Amino acid sequence: MSIAENRRARYDYHIEEQFEAGVVLSGWEIKAIRAGQVQLTDGYVMIKNGELFLIGCRINALRSASTHVTPEADRTKKLLMHKAEIKRLVGKVEQRGFTLVPLNLHYKGGRVKADIALAKGKDQHDKRETEKKRDWEREKGQLMRHKVSSKG
Repeated sequence: MSIAENRRARYDYHIEEQFEAGVVLSGWEIKAIRAGQVQLTDGYVMIKNGELFLIGCRINALRSASTHVTPEADRTKKLLMHKAEIKRLVGKVEQRGFTLVPLNLHYKGGRVKADIALAKGKDQHDKRETEKKRDWEREKGQLMRHKVSSKG
């Protein structure tokens, strides 16, 4: 079940490969995620000292958050992956100019996981092409619905 999706990622980037990573969260963040207080659109993944970190993922604290905890909405979250996978990602990001982008957050076995993608940025003309395809698909669907309803 999907929690939050980064729709701009597929619009702004060519997705090459997809990976699943665990997310290190604190208690108030889990409660806020369950309440739907998460935003992933400005997020990106950074590699520091052989570890992955999710930056720009905003989790707004609930009003009922505990008083002894100071919730920070834009806190940097650590991502958990196997060391071999991280080394492979580091090589691709450094050598070939790829970037790591979060695609979505979802539940798996009661835990919150993040799908991250190895991606390359799209040029402006590629974005226009994507938009044209999407508009045509929408228009085609409307024409088909209109055709089916007018036959009856």
